[in-house]
Amino acid sequence: MTLPFKLRPYQQEAVDATLDHFRRSDESAVIVLPTGAGKSLVIAELARLARRKILVLTHVKELVEQNHAKYESYGLTGGIFSAGLKRKENRHQVTFASVQSVAANLEQFRDEYSLVIIDECHRVSGEETSQYQRIIELLRQQNDSLKVLGLTATPYRLAMGWIYRYHYRGFVRGSGEDQAKPFQHCIYELPLSYMINRGYLTKPELVNAAVAQYDFSALTQDRFGEYAEKDVNQLLSKHKRVTRAIIEQVVEMAAERKGVMIFAATVEHAREVTGYLPEHETALVTGATDLKDRDLLIQRFKLRQLKYLVNVSVLTTGFDAPHVDLIAILRPTQSVSLYQQMVGRGLRLDEGKQDCLVIDYAGNHVNLHHPEVGEPKPNPDSEPVQVFCPGCGFANIFWGKTDSEGSVIEHYGRRCQGLLEPAEGDGARAQQCDYRFRFKECPHCGGENDIAARNCGHCQQAIIDPDDQLRDALKLKDAMVIRCAGISLSAEGSRLRLTYHGEDGEELKEAFDFTKPVQRTVFNKLFGRRVANGQAPKTFSRADEVLEMQTLLPSPDFVIARKHKHYWQVQERVFDYQGQYRKANEA
Repeated sequence: MTLPFKLRPYQQEAVDATLDHFRRSDESAVIVLPTGAGKSLVIAELARLARRKILVLTHVKELVEQNHAKYESYGLTGGIFSAGLKRKENRHQVTFASVQSVAANLEQFRDEYSLVIIDECHRVSGEETSQYQRIIELLRQQNDSLKVLGLTATPYRLAMGWIYRYHYRGFVRGSGEDQAKPFQHCIYELPLSYMINRGYLTKPELVNAAVAQYDFSALTQDRFGEYAEKDVNQLLSKHKRVTRAIIEQVVEMAAERKGVMIFAATVEHAREVTGYLPEHETALVTGATDLKDRDLLIQRFKLRQLKYLVNVSVLTTGFDAPHVDLIAILRPTQSVSLYQQMVGRGLRLDEGKQDCLVIDYAGNHVNLHHPEVGEPKPNPDSEPVQVFCPGCGFANIFWGKTDSEGSVIEHYGRRCQGLLEPAEGDGARAQQCDYRFRFKECPHCGGENDIAARNCGHCQQAIIDPDDQLRDALKLKDAMVIRCAGISLSAEGSRLRLTYHGEDGEELKEAFDFTKPVQRTVFNKLFGRRVANGQAPKTFSRADEVLEMQTLLPSPDFVIARKHKHYWQVQERVFDYQGQYRKANEA
């Protein structure tokens, strides 16, 4: 049979990786391909090769239709099960379905399926009651070796973290060690830069927003790195002249452009933006837009009857308009994935299209070609840094800071993400490296745990919560608690003296005698293990060795001391604090 499409090399590699994985394992898998990489062709090829019944799920009818069309272009016949498309066919070997329609008609899916393919699988949650999970659970009742494959361009979501646990290049995703993931393995991944450099996608031309920018830095972020809609609207309402100036520049730069997509911050903001654009050339699409109206507006935009398409977070996936050649981003985001999705709307190839202008008016400062770090940005000036594990040598990517020469001076990584392969012939799963850059030591067994751990992972005993520790100390009349702003060192022979400096000028002192093994061990556990943010742990044997490396020595966040006769005796040093109390370096 002559195939209508020839798979690109990377598409064939993704197919081969899938076949290889499922021959060895029944564990769920993910393929990560950037926007415009042709996921529907990968799905069509896998469906063509299947010998038993498979179900292809997605969340919007447009993708159901698109995936089905690619499959049928092979001369094969597949079914569509989607209320939005007014078709409910499930007797074919391959069924393309919307997740909502299947979840509402579970009784019709009691046949034995061998494979479930989920397009835009970042929408799958770990919740057992979710639509996807209910479908998978039902199909597993008919076939306990059911294979589940997901495809996405955005495997990291701020609201839920990484959607998979193990990466085929030998590392673990996510710092939450007990966190459930919807998928187990990433079996193939392609970076956006690969697609652009090889001409599979249009080159993005990043343009400096010289006219004006919004400044969202004063707003409070939630734990996912996003902003409250009310706060954003309040800020934007004070900058209507800025919005008008921005849109005037967009219109000016769009003079020779074919299609413009504008990503607004909120619905209210989107309406304001639309008001400054040519009425008969502009469409506004939000989550509240009637589905029939939305379909009509999108169709008119694709036919180039409309030039400007303003939207709020609803056209980042499953939307294909190759003629788009200007992207204006007017909303803040901490997510590299979301940023790539927005820009990706303008990167598809089209006849006569040379590039795609990308203008960021929200000051997101996202490196389009850099991989997702996988945590919300801890500080506005944080950047991705490479940190090698002293234990296994794995090159971790964490948020951090560098000096003028590019050397890492600080990072926020907790545990090494490297995977250690089991001994040859051992059937066990590869294990995550147990080296920790930041850790909470168990007072019972001395084991190292994640800084957020409540119970020791080694002895299962409860670990004292630092907030409780500080709260209890503050209640005592004979206790002193300082927010430590730094430490200074001096030595007298084998005796090392440490002075902890509080932010208000308070001082607490203690000394370690390096001729005494117990004191030397305590010092190394407290400080040696944390030298250079854990990047260069060292076991000190002499006091003068510590002085030589004092610039790399960490400071605790809090120091607790108790009154002992006529002096203060240091009792606790709290490192890597996360909690309700303000640290010395915080406003």
